[in-house]
Amino acid sequence: MKIDVLSLFPEMFPGVFGSSILKKAAEQKAVSYQVVNFRTFADNKHQTVDDYPYGGGAGMVLKPQPIFDAVTHLKEQAESDKPRVILLCPQGKTYNQKMAEELAQEKHLIFICGHYEGYDERIREHVITDEISIGDYVLTGGELGAMVIIDSVVRLLPKVLGNEESHMRDSFSTGLLEHPHYTRPADFRGMKVPDVLISGNHRLIDEWRAKESLRRTYERRPDLLEKVELTDEQKKWLHEIESLKK
Repeated sequence: MKIDVLSLFPEMFPGVFGSSILKKAAEQKAVSYQVVNFRTFADNKHQTVDDYPYGGGAGMVLKPQPIFDAVTHLKEQAESDKPRVILLCPQGKTYNQKMAEELAQEKHLIFICGHYEGYDERIREHVITDEISIGDYVLTGGELGAMVIIDSVVRLLPKVLGNEESHMRDSFSTGLLEHPHYTRPADFRGMKVPDVLISGNHRLIDEWRAKESLRRTYERRPDLLEKVELTDEQKKWLHEIESLKK
């Protein structure tokens, strides 16, 4: 996968791309990163990329020309014909695990990180393929949002995590929150690991994990239960969980 980022602050990215799983993925050649300062594409001697909004109002607006030319340049560099061009924006679709899994299937992603008051609307209409928000709050720019999305996508690429089952059991991947985890020692200061996890009975362990995943979702994110199709067995467990809470 090829990932390009258009940003006015490219110095924010080396630490993120050069650490942990993102670094490992690049070393394995599962992904390549390029961060481009789109100010270099400005067609004026002062390299300004923003201007006052027509009609008046507070703040400055990103001009279309630098973004249009920067994206065209990145497309010409790429082997893929149709990269996903993602605009980080509070008005975009709220990001989730399903979108991460979808983006992980792409060959080329271009992220546009804006600043100031907003974008010239022609960027939305003619350049981008996706508008994404990472939540209902406003950041000073799109860089942190891009990092969040890139991290969540790259970890899904084949062989990046090492254990192919790791991301399949993640919270939200199944529609439910993940079950609790324990490791050694089995007894830590009187706090003991559930007996079933050290029983060696994998059928019971799998059942315990499935029930705890359902319980944790019910307790912490009941809204998710409205979006997932439960099996008859899961419905039975959920009824038991609800009964105990009453």
